[in-house]
Amino acid sequence: MIALAPARRIVALSAALAAALALAGCSSLTGRDYSAAGRLPPLEVPPDLARPQADTRFNLPEGVAGSATFSEFDRQRQTKAKPGEGGLLPVVEQARIDRAGSERWLVLPGPPEKVWPVVRDFWVEAGFVIATELPEAGVMETEWAETRPRVPEGGIRGLFDRILASVRSSGIRDRFRARLERGADGKTTEVYVSHRGLEEVQVATNVDRFMWQPRPSDPELEAEMLRRIMVRFGAPEAVARAAVAKPASALARLEKAPDGAPSLVVIDDFDRAWRRVGLSLDRLGFAVEDRDRSKGLYFVRYADADAERKDRGGALSRLAFWRDNSSTAIKAERFRLELARADAESTRVRVLGAEGAVDRSETAQRILGLLHEQLR
Repeated sequence: MIALAPARRIVALSAALAAALALAGCSSLTGRDYSAAGRLPPLEVPPDLARPQADTRFNLPEGVAGSATFSEFDRQRQTKAKPGEGGLLPVVEQARIDRAGSERWLVLPGPPEKVWPVVRDFWVEAGFVIATELPEAGVMETEWAETRPRVPEGGIRGLFDRILASVRSSGIRDRFRARLERGADGKTTEVYVSHRGLEEVQVATNVDRFMWQPRPSDPELEAEMLRRIMVRFGAPEAVARAAVAKPASALARLEKAPDGAPSLVVIDDFDRAWRRVGLSLDRLGFAVEDRDRSKGLYFVRYADADAERKDRGGALSRLAFWRDNSSTAIKAERFRLELARADAESTRVRVLGAEGAVDRSETAQRILGLLHEQLR
């Protein structure tokens, strides 16, 4: 017991020393006078930097002070910005789709100079390659693009589709042309979309060779593209679908002109008939070399395959294997399509020759027949 006494004394002295130091620290802290302390000056921001803004994400909405009901807060929280406020899409409140017969076109507020770049971006974002751009003529055309049929992707077919996606072709190609025209009021832009298609067919049942041949244009596919462009300009999806589904209202008929020449009467005023005929020419693949709206003239080139076959003769002529294929190429001729007012509600279309005289040939009748198929 006597041997442990010094150790106990050392522990007691250490505890007493620690307590004394703690009391000394407390007395030194309590001895300070904080009554004279003041605020420091605000943080100075260098002149080349912007002053940081406070984060307001968690602030209450304006007008809600103190206590508020949850319904009031939720109603204000669900208020969303309109398209275009973020600078991503233009605000379009008066966009509409007009329709006459099987033709549809999109009417947008603003000049073509502002509409053109948005329409171009639409085709690029949709995966198309722009083949032709003529801003001065308001025409842009895509390259031929493959269209794959929509088939179920499950089971064995889905497995083969995934394996052979890089080598299997659908045999269908689509091409679109967008034409922009300034509205009659000078404050709007009219967008016309025309479709052309190709289909791969077998030359003969016993021949393993295929060739591309034109297939009819698809007005519903054109309407779908117009709907997508309308949505791209900020229109709600439901509004765009309802506009595309608007029923047809105008027709066209074939008849004789007062001078006895064949003509096509479009049941529409001149402005709308001019646009409808231009859209039909795009669909049919006519080469439009020039146009003069003040005189109501389209300058086109057309190759009449039926007339060429008659000129070649009968079956014996077609069996003349010694002829050069280049000599049998169909030659395109120049024509003028003349549009003139028939009355207050209709427009008459006639075919003129290259020199401006009225054309009464079978070729002129076939041109009017092709237009009638598109416009009726």
